[in-house]
Amino acid sequence: MPMNRSFLFAPGNVARRVEKALTLDTDVVILDLEDSVAVSDKPATRKLVAEALKSPRRGRCYVRVNAPSTPFCYADLVETLLPGADGVVLPKVESAADLHAIDWLMANLEREQGIAEGSIDLIPQIETAAGVQRVERILQARNLRPYRGPWRVKRACFGAADYANDLGLSPTLDEPELADARARIVLASRAAGVEAPIDSPWFHFKEAAAFARALERSRRGGFQGRCCVHPDQIGPVNDAYRPSEAELAAAERIVTAFAEAEKRGAAAIQVDGQMIDYPVAHRAQALLDAVRQIKGK
Repeated sequence: MPMNRSFLFAPGNVARRVEKALTLDTDVVILDLEDSVAVSDKPATRKLVAEALKSPRRGRCYVRVNAPSTPFCYADLVETLLPGADGVVLPKVESAADLHAIDWLMANLEREQGIAEGSIDLIPQIETAAGVQRVERILQARNLRPYRGPWRVKRACFGAADYANDLGLSPTLDEPELADARARIVLASRAAGVEAPIDSPWFHFKEAAAFARALERSRRGGFQGRCCVHPDQIGPVNDAYRPSEAELAAAERIVTAFAEAEKRGAAAIQVDGQMIDYPVAHRAQALLDAVRQIKGK
């Protein structure tokens, strides 16, 4: 299973930034056709992105197309859904119908390009009032679609800036104003049986301490990774979305102690002053299993 910690945006029309991004230790580079590209430059940028998809890279390479409601989305997909694309990021998703339409188009484009159907990921960005309100149905779109075929949506992504703008919010540095939206996306992801979501970019470049707090909240709050808008964010993000040595050591103590307790017929014990029962023990075991899986890759 590939790691999904860091997703670095690179403007598709800035060649030097795209070239650099593809050499960096980010799990995914997202070649952007949306917010970082001026309207007048979008058609020409598609060709640049198509060329970039042929380039060597350290991680995977996704394309963020424009929203389904715009006149650019169709041509974005037709011109950039090519061999070399590992995924598509779809902004401002507001309904299951949005995903059905884009998934259907992607399946047809995969067939035209000789790409295995369903092999290109699709990540919906939840970043509007309507998107957050309907996130449960959006993430359950697989069960609502009227056609067959592999389902390509494995995880969602939160877009805090657009969401705050849509609601007229003015988030403070620790972003309590966004906590409810984040929690809803995490809950809906779990209920729909998809992976934990990807968190929004952090735009306060000079606030390193606040960024560290945000990363800690995000991981503990159920996100598996974060979008990045600057190369300097990759290292902190990659480090943050893996358990600390102290957490791993505590999980080992819990699993060992609980296994011994079960042999004695006990299912509620104390470890390090914390009550441990089956849910806590299972969580500790899942943490250890996930880390072993990553190290085995």
